[in-house]
This record gives sequence, structure tokens and C-alpha cells, in this order.
Amino acid sequence: MADTPAPQGRGRGPLRSPRTRARKARPPLLLSRRPRRRLRTLLRWCGRRRLRRRLLQARAAGADGREGGRPGTQPAAPRAPPGPTRDEAAAAARCPGALPVRLVRPAGPGRALLLLPLGQFFTFSGICRVTCLYGQVQVFGFTISQGQPSRDVFSTYTHSHLTISAVPSSMPEKSKKETKREARALLRSHLNQDDRCWVMKNFSPLCSVVLLENLKTSTINFIISHPGLSYVFVQESLTFQINAEYFALRSVGIKKEKKKNAHHFTDSALSAVEELVNVSCDEADGCPIILTCGPQDVGKSTFNRYLINQLLNTVSCVDYLECDLGQTEFTPPGCISILNITEPVLGPPFTHQRTPQKMVYYGKPACKNDYENYIEIIKYVFSSYKRESPLIVNTMGWVTDKGLLLLIDLIRLLSPSHVVQFTSARSKYMPNLTPDYVDDTDGLYTKSKSKIRNRGFHLSEFAEYFEFADEEKESPAFFTGHKLIRVQSDFAFRKTPRNRDSHNRILRDLAVLAYLGQLHPPMLKLLYPLQGLIPYQVPFNAVALRIIHADVAPTHVLYAVNASWVGLCRILDDVRGYARGPVLLAQTPICDCLGFGICRGIDVEKRLYHILTPVPPEELRNVNCLLVGAISVPHCVMKNQRGPEGTIPYITTDYNSKLPGATEKIGTRETEETCKEKLHPRPKFYRKRN
Repeated sequence: MADTPAPQGRGRGPLRSPRTRARKARPPLLLSRRPRRRLRTLLRWCGRRRLRRRLLQARAAGADGREGGRPGTQPAAPRAPPGPTRDEAAAAARCPGALPVRLVRPAGPGRALLLLPLGQFFTFSGICRVTCLYGQVQVFGFTISQGQPSRDVFSTYTHSHLTISAVPSSMPEKSKKETKREARALLRSHLNQDDRCWVMKNFSPLCSVVLLENLKTSTINFIISHPGLSYVFVQESLTFQINAEYFALRSVGIKKEKKKNAHHFTDSALSAVEELVNVSCDEADGCPIILTCGPQDVGKSTFNRYLINQLLNTVSCVDYLECDLGQTEFTPPGCISILNITEPVLGPPFTHQRTPQKMVYYGKPACKNDYENYIEIIKYVFSSYKRESPLIVNTMGWVTDKGLLLLIDLIRLLSPSHVVQFTSARSKYMPNLTPDYVDDTDGLYTKSKSKIRNRGFHLSEFAEYFEFADEEKESPAFFTGHKLIRVQSDFAFRKTPRNRDSHNRILRDLAVLAYLGQLHPPMLKLLYPLQGLIPYQVPFNAVALRIIHADVAPTHVLYAVNASWVGLCRILDDVRGYARGPVLLAQTPICDCLGFGICRGIDVEKRLYHILTPVPPEELRNVNCLLVGAISVPHCVMKNQRGPEGTIPYITTDYNSKLPGATEKIGTRETEETCKEKLHPRPKFYRKRN
């Protein structure tokens, strides 16, 4: 009878499972699948949490069995998971998603502890100060070891998120007892007793202990004080993982993100970085000149930042030559500059504005229709390179037509040792810039010298910037050529020909705002509006004026200068001989730019300019020229100010853009080809087929 099946009910079919009955009970018509998707996401999250709990329980039970417990017996009380062993750490390095997992604990107001096993990573968004208390971690290519100073990290929403990953350290092997004693000594000056006990309870010799602290600077506070810009650093989104880790990170001002939103480099990019770092450390090769080129939005700037951080792990400083006018890295837009970088670059350009060694204000975000002046400025800035450290050259993303010819001229001018060329399947075709191709192709201002023996070519116009003897200036200049490194880019971006201009304009405005944020003291909690700051008074006859981007009548020059972004420059001519002023220049000089400011107002009666600038007074004594270009003050600065009785200075709706000098396009001579390039292709509409 035991094998006899149970009788079924009369008139009933076979018994159905609860899942089948629930499926039959669904309504025949669903107007929206969104509730089902939310339920599916919640169930998937609960399943992962249940699986993680079971894995932790299994590890705890396995540890009890190894400690001498009888097989099959249950532990008397749940135990905390022990620290990872060497085998587990090696497995974690091979498979980052495996246990052991990272741990986060609050360590006071605005502080959190992050325990990272070897091979684990932590991707986040927001800004914080990172201190490695024990072990060694890497952030965007830069290694932070125990005992080193804290680093400010900026993981913004305008760029891919940053990741903190635990890497093996080069410390000598010690016993577990000695390692714990050393860790306690390092943690004693940073943590209280409870936090130290928590760390030592979950401690492993192969893990890294990181302290995350809330970071607030006057520059960041100034940027987020403008409406609509707070989303750059913090964005609130719905999440199901509201736990102790979430609140601990929230007190710091950061949020955990998915790994897919972090920076990802292709194998060709990583191999190129490794090769360039090895060349820079090799004394026989000297100081290499590395030129990066490629189309727009392929990751050139991201690659340069990562390369700088990797080089700073082994060398003390890196020189950087900025030739991209629209998207500058360390200065406001529209500049050509050379800098000496000694600190890591852990954020987008508007988070690390720095003072260059030499800078020239070009005044426009592009060099179209003014190529000769662009080349002359690069020659002038490049002459200050002392060849004492590796040099990274950043170029524009315009690599078609005249832009490609201009790039060939730059390669001949700078004579780089390595050319890193980026290619992408989503970009237009670009020929391989091999040494033979560069020698056999005419540039915009230089000619090919393929017929000259030994691959030498004349550079009479560049001879004054190289250390040649008088008899060598007329002879061909011999260069051994460069090594071409091709990098296949899979850089994901959301820019299109329609929104690229607006996206780039936002980044330029953020760079200008970051520069203006230096007007406030670093530790000042209360921000004053720009109209509340005291400006400098500059007499008319103390400085010369020049409008770079347009032809403005002398009677309208003061209108163009008022409430404009001005470059504070130094020219060799003496302008103090004029009694009244303003002093107007007939041509745009190639001169050093010491900084920037805003012409807040003009007092015509007292003949004074009112200038707001963060440039220190000792540098302002050398300024004798003001250059006004197409780079304007961000609109949010004008709209955010408060005027008397509700009016806003310099803001009006009664504006005629057809007046001469009303827009930056007036006075520029554009050809028909330039106008055709600005026309966006019309979208194609297709009928949806059923």
C-alpha cells in the first residue's frame, strides 16, 4: 500500500503547484509591465541577500569545524566571519566578485571606515578625502600607501566614476602577530578604541584599511551654490539597499555605484601606459615627449590623467603641454599652457585648476581661421620646456581636413618620441600617423621632405626655438622619427553632433566657475556673492586693451570690456606714457598671461576699471594688458546675483543681437565651408512596421 498513489478528487485534474495556480490567477490583460518589473527587481535583490547570508553562515560553520568542533554539530552562537586567508585573497584577486567582501563602518560624523580585501574594489560617486591607514590602494592609477598624506578624490557625474581598489604592497613579509601589532600602532592615531576593535576583528594581513572623510572646499561650495549645478557632485536616486553601509557613506557625502559606471580601459590602452611608464623610468631614453591625438570623445583626456598618475608613482614630476583650446585640463578654456605636475589628478578638469609655468590666452575655444597664430603661440610656450621630466602633449580632437594637416605640423614642431593615436569604430577614419606618413605628407605650413636623405627636413621657422649653432640653422634638422602606439578605444559617451556643443560649453563654464571659486579663502564656510567682494581699481592709462575675437569700434570698446572675462597679461611695451587712455592695441600680442578676472564695472569719470581676480597682488604689479576673447562669464553667475528692487545688473530682455559687436560672430570672417560644417544633418524618420 505504500507504493499505491493517493486517490485524486472526483472531477478534478492533477494537482497543480502554487506557482502554476498563481500564474492562472493573473488577469488576462496588463496595461503596464512596470509593477511586474519592480517586483522582479525586489525578488532578485532578496535572493542575492539570502544567498549572501547563506555563504556567510557556511563560512562560519566551516571555521568552527576547523577549530576542532565535531562534524555535523551546530555552533552555539553565530560567529562573525573571520578575515580572509592567503588562499582566499588569491581567489579574490582572480575573481573580484567572490568572498571575502568589503566592509563599511561609520567612524564618527562625516567619517567612514572601508575594509578592502586584496583584489576587491569600491566604486562610488561624490567627493571625499581618502586616507590609507593600512595596506595600499589605488585610485585612478595613483597608488596611496600607508603613511602617505590624504588625497582629495572627486568622482562626479560629468565623467565616469572612480574606483578604490586594494593592491598588493611591497612590504617585507612578517608574521601575523607582527602585522597586527603594526596595524594597531598605525590605527591608534586615527581611530578610537571601538573602531580599532572592529578593524582588528575583521583584520587580515592582505587587506587595506581606508578612512573616508567628508570634504568641503570653497571652490566646490561656490560651484554648487549656483542653481542646477549641485547634481554634478551628488544625485539622489531610489535604492533598495538602505542599510548601515548606505547611511555611513551618506554621512561622508558619497554613494556606492555599480562597477559598470566606472572607468574601463582597453587592453591596448593599458599596454600603452605600461610601455610609456617603462620608457620614462629608463635613464637611457631620457625624458620622452608623448603626444596623444585622435578624434573627439575617444578618451584622450582620460588617458592623459591616468598616465600622469601612473608616472607620478615612479617619477617626481611630469610636464604637461596643453594644446586643446576647448577642453583644457588645468586652466580656464581658450589657453595654451605648459605646467609642471607634482600632485595626482583625481577628478575632472574643473576640480584641479592650477597655475602654469607659462600660459598664453588665445581667447577662443577653437583655432579655425587663425591657424598661424595658434602655431606661433605653441612655439612660444614650448620654448620654456627644459627637458628635465617627461612631457605629455594634449591635442585637439579636430583631425579631419585642415585639422589633420595642423596636427602634422605639430608633430614636426614638437618632435615627439612617442605618438599615441586613438581610434574608434564610432569615429571617422584617420590615417596612421607613422613616421613615413608624416614625412611624406604636406602640413598646413610645412612641406614634406621625403626627398632629403636621412629623413631630415628644414625647419627654418622653428630654428630659433632649438639649440642649434648658426651654421646648423640653415641645414636640415635631423630627427630619428617617433614611435607610433595605436590605442583602440571603446570609450562610451552620450554625446551626439547635436548636444556635443552644449555639453562642452557646460564643462567650460564649470572650469571658469572653479577658477572664480579661488576668490574665496580655502576654509571659509560662508560664501559671499561676487558683487559683495572688493575689486581692484586699475587706471585706464596703466593697461592696454585688445578685443581678440571681434572687430570692435574704438568708441564701443568699453562696452565690450564691461562685465567680461579678461586675461591679465604682461607685454614688453610700456603703456604708461599715455596721459588718459584707454590704450588700444592694433594687433593681438603673443605675451604671458598671469591669470584671469572679471571686469565688474568701469568708472568713466574716474577712469578706472574694477577687476575681480584671484591673482595675488605681487603678480598683479606686472600686468599691463587686458585681453578680451570669446570666453564669456557663465550665465549662472549673472542670473544668481541679486540687485536692488529685484533688478539684476547686466541682465535684460531688450537686446538686439543684430548690432555690431553684439555677438562673438560679428567681425569674424567665416567662409562658406565653415558655415556648412556647423549645419547639423536633418534627422531621418522611418515608419514603424508592424
